[in-house]
Amino acid sequence: MAGDLLNLEADVVELTRDICDIESVSGNETALANAIESALKRYSHLEVIRDGDAIVARTNLGRSARVVIAGHIDTVPVANNLPVQMLSMEREQVLYGRGTVDMKAGVAVQLKLAATISEPLTDVTYIFYDHEEVEASKNGLGRLAKNHPQLLDASFAVLCEPTSAEVEGGCNGTMRVELNFQGVKAHSARPWMGKNAIHAASQALATLASYAPEEVNVDGLVYRESLNAVLINGGIATNVIPDDCTITVNYRFAPSKSAAQAEAHLREVFPGVELKVVDVAEGARPGLDRPEAIAFLAATKTQARPKYGWTDVARFSALGIPAVNFGPGDPSKAHADDEAVPVSQIYACENALRAWLSVG
Repeated sequence: MAGDLLNLEADVVELTRDICDIESVSGNETALANAIESALKRYSHLEVIRDGDAIVARTNLGRSARVVIAGHIDTVPVANNLPVQMLSMEREQVLYGRGTVDMKAGVAVQLKLAATISEPLTDVTYIFYDHEEVEASKNGLGRLAKNHPQLLDASFAVLCEPTSAEVEGGCNGTMRVELNFQGVKAHSARPWMGKNAIHAASQALATLASYAPEEVNVDGLVYRESLNAVLINGGIATNVIPDDCTITVNYRFAPSKSAAQAEAHLREVFPGVELKVVDVAEGARPGLDRPEAIAFLAATKTQARPKYGWTDVARFSALGIPAVNFGPGDPSKAHADDEAVPVSQIYACENALRAWLSVG
């Protein structure tokens, strides 16, 4: 779909369908970014700025406060679930297809609000960014924070990640580590001549299988941690005793822990094991005691719950900006082959955010 055909004033469900059908797997966001930029530039009340495949649109009305509403435009790979279909499931209409939940329904809500609310109560910065579904070093919001930090300046931020149209405060942190085990190669017919590195990893796997995750109360919300092996690699042939084995472990830790504390915990869980941190992103405390968060909850008539998965609210938190997750779609359906969003939740999010931006 060409950018000049993206109608931001269309029904928000149809707009969701349109942007989902512009495939934008991480690394291939340019076509959708072009369409979004072209469509937003039609509106004189918006200043539109581009950095790579990240698009920023903001009002400059001289209001006393500014808020950010953000969302990523990339998806995980397509799994025979495009183009999007409208289906009836469990007595409810849903949009079925890649990106409907994570998170183009939320992006459609952002676009509709940006186009149709020309006089919001506060100035608003709408951010549409790339590369969220891959390693943190490529994240478009992180790049904006580095290249144009003034564009993220605000008193409060909303990230339209899927939350089933309920507010989710803060988020767990995430750390990925590699556990390495060394052995000695030998012919599998004479295993006593070597040392099996895969067998050496068995104690770590047993530890992971029996690990009891903590539940941690942070600012009134209870965050459940998790620790899991997600990849394992070892061996070179079926008749060779392996001399190397690596287990990749993902730790989701409560936002009350720092990255250093999370790493220290893992070293306690795996004493004597060679452990290398390969990726980490700290969590975000919910900050629901802040006036901006209280006002948002009141305007949207929702109650907050914890966010278990890591989201970019942590990037706002690191800048001292309180932020929440709020968007259509069941987060358990994110990345699923049967990804589908109830249309009622898309409308609910549009109406709630419109009320927040428009009603004093």
